[in-house]
Amino acid sequence: MARRGLRTPVPDVAALSSFLVSAVGLAVPLALAALGETVSQRAGVINIGLEGSVIWGALGGALGSLAGGGYAGLLAGALAGGAAALVFAVFAVRLNTDQIITGTAVTIGSLGFTGALYQSRFGVTGVALELETLPAWELPLLSRIPVVGPALFDQALTAYLVYVMVPLLAWLLFRTRWGLALRAVGESPEAAHAAGVPVVRTRMLAAVFAGLMAGLAGAHLSLVHTGTFAENMSAGKGFIAIAVVVLGRWRPAGVLAAALFFGGAEALQFALQAFDADLPYPLFLALPYVLSLAALAGWFGRSRAPEGLALPWPRRGH
Repeated sequence: MARRGLRTPVPDVAALSSFLVSAVGLAVPLALAALGETVSQRAGVINIGLEGSVIWGALGGALGSLAGGGYAGLLAGALAGGAAALVFAVFAVRLNTDQIITGTAVTIGSLGFTGALYQSRFGVTGVALELETLPAWELPLLSRIPVVGPALFDQALTAYLVYVMVPLLAWLLFRTRWGLALRAVGESPEAAHAAGVPVVRTRMLAAVFAGLMAGLAGAHLSLVHTGTFAENMSAGKGFIAIAVVVLGRWRPAGVLAAALFFGGAEALQFALQAFDADLPYPLFLALPYVLSLAALAGWFGRSRAPEGLALPWPRRGH
């Protein structure tokens, strides 16, 4: 018999539920960008300029929201991110320039151009930009599941888009002729070309799709997370999304799991700050980036990337 006055410690369910809500919300933009990049890398194109598409999406989302509301902002953000990826694809795929150098140039240029455009629109010092944020869509019954219900089923539209995209992309990539052709382009573009697959067109469409998804992720940042736009607000999300693709083994379900892992790591910094952990706050800020480096270094286990990833086609000299 338990003694009176002694209580068995129980976990704070409300705190855990709040942490999960934050983790899922922070994982959504990573998942959106990473799912698009998964398609691109499966086609043999690694877009280091993904960060540029994210920041263009954030600015496009902000301007689109001012012009036509939150959902118009989502569309504008996706198109802005896709336009940045199209610039990358023209040079890296059509003109056969180095993918890493081209992507880096697109990212640096995008950060500069979006900052200049923002300053020209709102002034050098900026203004207190307030945007219409997207409401959360609470799914009846499902949102009332203890602990995980609010985290998974009381989110903005973009979260539900992720839920739909994961099985859809898995089916398209691994169960359709289109997916077989796209993966063939990423594994052996020479063999795919010999089989009649349009390698350049396939790679360009895959790269632009990745940009559209990254732009949507950027619009999520400005229209769901913050309700405003700030210069450089992408804060490395595009680079982390590339690490998410690697950690997720280039498979949609794995990418979602990896995005949730990184979202949880980012949410952890806020939770530790709330608990007054006796550690420097910058250490918590650095945690997602440390995990990104660990993923890219193969510390979480190595997996085989597509054979033709980042390789030019046609091969130089042929």
